[in-house]
Amino acid sequence: MKKTNVATSNPMAKHSNAVIEALPLASEIYASLPYVKFLPEATPEIHQEFLQASGEIEYRPTNNYMFQALFQENIEALTNLLCSVLHWPRESVKSIKITNPITLGKYIENKTFILDIKIIMNDDTVVNLEMQLNNYNNWPERSLGYLCRNFDNLNKGNNYTTVKSAIHIGFLDFTLFPNLPEFHATYKIQNIKNHNIYTDKFILHVIELNSINLATKEDRDYNIDKWASFFKAKTWEDIHMLVKDNPTLQSAAETLYQLNMNDQLRETCERFVYAEAEKNALNEMNTELKQLNAELKQTHDKLTKNNAELEQSNAELEQSNAELEQSNAELEQSNAELEQSNAELEKNNSELEKVLADKDAEIASLKARLALHDTSDK
Repeated sequence: MKKTNVATSNPMAKHSNAVIEALPLASEIYASLPYVKFLPEATPEIHQEFLQASGEIEYRPTNNYMFQALFQENIEALTNLLCSVLHWPRESVKSIKITNPITLGKYIENKTFILDIKIIMNDDTVVNLEMQLNNYNNWPERSLGYLCRNFDNLNKGNNYTTVKSAIHIGFLDFTLFPNLPEFHATYKIQNIKNHNIYTDKFILHVIELNSINLATKEDRDYNIDKWASFFKAKTWEDIHMLVKDNPTLQSAAETLYQLNMNDQLRETCERFVYAEAEKNALNEMNTELKQLNAELKQTHDKLTKNNAELEQSNAELEQSNAELEQSNAELEQSNAELEQSNAELEKNNSELEKVLADKDAEIASLKARLALHDTSDK
């Protein structure tokens, strides 16, 4: 049989806009329950085609839409993935049901909904499963929001002890905490002093797809690293190496192949790629706008502060001018008083000089009379 090459250097170049526009639209993203499989049953021919497939995988499980399609089409693969992450024995899963399957092969003209898989296991555990490629710097808050909504699953009147366990599993293609990279991290509520677990019914799992090299022996024993490598595989040759002697992964890989071979599914994936790109561009624009607004506010606050300081300086300057004017007025008054004092002093000097002149005249008169008297006596 001839090898099948499903690679494409540019997914968008392969399909024309006319074909994309012709893609059937769904009035509702979610499929009705019970879910009816989109793909036909695999045949030996499909199995052989898969084994001979080569080249780049057009749409990998890291595509949100493909991720959802893969696991709602292959429940056994989903079950094994969850057992790997949760460290559950396969035989412990008695029932598993996806509560929000999407309508495959149809596109929703709505760029706001988030693709995630909501699952009920054994009728007592609610699991939320997500694939996230881009870091919007809100994962802790976002995952907690989803986890809290899933934990709030009691009906009115039910006993609190019957609440279903809530688990959130996120596959991230980025490092959540750059200073603490970790392949598989599990988070629970616990006492910060003695580390006693508060409850086992509220759990977060984070698997970083870019940290597979940090997988522990326990991670490898449960094949979590294999699943991560499967999600990240770029070529069918990589897939063939991974699924060798691993029936669980092979089943998932063959479903992935079938989905990639379906024209409607590929077109839908393509539309979601476009939508995700638009969403990312909008987020970048919003981020830049927030940054510009923050800078504008900072500049405005600085300007307001400068104006306040300028007004204060002007008020201080006006006060200084008023004090200076008052000082000048006081100085002018002092000068006037000084001039008046000088005038009075000059007047007094003039009168004193007149008195002295009169006295000098009297003294001269007395001296003359005294001299005349002395002459008469002789």
